[in-house]
Amino acid sequence: MDMNADVVIVGTGVGGLFAALNLPEDCRVVMITKSDAKSSDSFLAQGGICVLRDEEDYEGYFEDTMRAGHYENRKESVDIMLQSSRDVVRDLVDYGVEFARENGEFVYTREGAHSRPRILFHEDITGREITGKLLARVKERPNIRLYEYTAMTDIIVKDGVCCGVVARKAEAAEEKSADGWAGLPEQGNADGAIRILARDTVLATGGIGGRYRHSTNFPHLTGDAIEIARRHHIRLENLDYVQFHPTTLYSKKPGRRFLISESVRGEGAVLYNKKKERFVNELLPRDVVAEAIRRQMEEDGTDYVWLSMEHIGKETVLKHFPHIYEHCLEEGYDVTGECIPVVPAQHYLMGGIWVDSDSRTSMERLYAVGETSCNGVHGANRLASNSLLESLVFAKRAAEKIKSYCSRRDP
Repeated sequence: MDMNADVVIVGTGVGGLFAALNLPEDCRVVMITKSDAKSSDSFLAQGGICVLRDEEDYEGYFEDTMRAGHYENRKESVDIMLQSSRDVVRDLVDYGVEFARENGEFVYTREGAHSRPRILFHEDITGREITGKLLARVKERPNIRLYEYTAMTDIIVKDGVCCGVVARKAEAAEEKSADGWAGLPEQGNADGAIRILARDTVLATGGIGGRYRHSTNFPHLTGDAIEIARRHHIRLENLDYVQFHPTTLYSKKPGRRFLISESVRGEGAVLYNKKKERFVNELLPRDVVAEAIRRQMEEDGTDYVWLSMEHIGKETVLKHFPHIYEHCLEEGYDVTGECIPVVPAQHYLMGGIWVDSDSRTSMERLYAVGETSCNGVHGANRLASNSLLESLVFAKRAAEKIKSYCSRRDP
């Protein structure tokens, strides 16, 4: 069976959702996701979202992003992201996203490798706040149909142009999710596949953490779009640029690691070796801190190092990091009075499917956004809390480009 749409979007993280919301309401949009709609890494983001605070902050923010990326970033993309950041934040607020405020003004926090506080946050669940609100707005749009537990298996190509995707029910498919989204229709080809034909296709399938034994990512995120792009000779870039987050809660159990936000260190948490001696500047870029931890574990002969929040203060911990506090308490650690064991884990792919500044891939009518894509913003190492912003900025640019093409094409 074939389904028809104007645009098909694969993935329900902030990139996919924001692209859908920025398309015209008379545009027929089909969204599919491999698991349930909330199982995207966007929901897991803790620290926050960066924003250019004012014009005086431009030079510092630009330099911080470039330095963290070892100056391998595409300058044009970095400039676009910074200049678009305040508009995106205004969009989010209009969609109902709530950021921390005092006396009606935004509160900014700081994270590693940032020269000043410029990160907006909602407690320590900023990703859940943003992505949840965007998903709620998508549910309200009658022009958007979303199918959960639906895996993309290929793209449809005709004369070198992408015309949609091939999909089938994922192994974990359910008839209907708790949120009421219908699953993919039962009808299909002999092998159970359904073709979703569309004028434009947006790939927003997230990262590759499912390919690692220890990762902060959901295990079903296995780089499907990247593998499909490779098969179709679509341009890829920097697939070896993989970031390890320095601080995830240590556990002997294999599987997804619980992330201890970068902003914890931004607020004053320190790292200790087994003798409870500080061994690194915690506000250095992630790759530098992660490597320092690896060397220290090797020197100490341990599987983790210690993270102490003693300098933050109990009131700040409970107000700013309530969910980290609660999770650690469930694991037997009271972060307000004792150190916790942390270890680096695979976290983010800076490379991916090459795209231009409008998120267009090397194949006509095929777009990629979010961690799936590589627009060059992050260079060789992503600056903390740039991921949500980058995904949103370039998802909106993809939608704007699709809108401009749609207005010139026959219906």
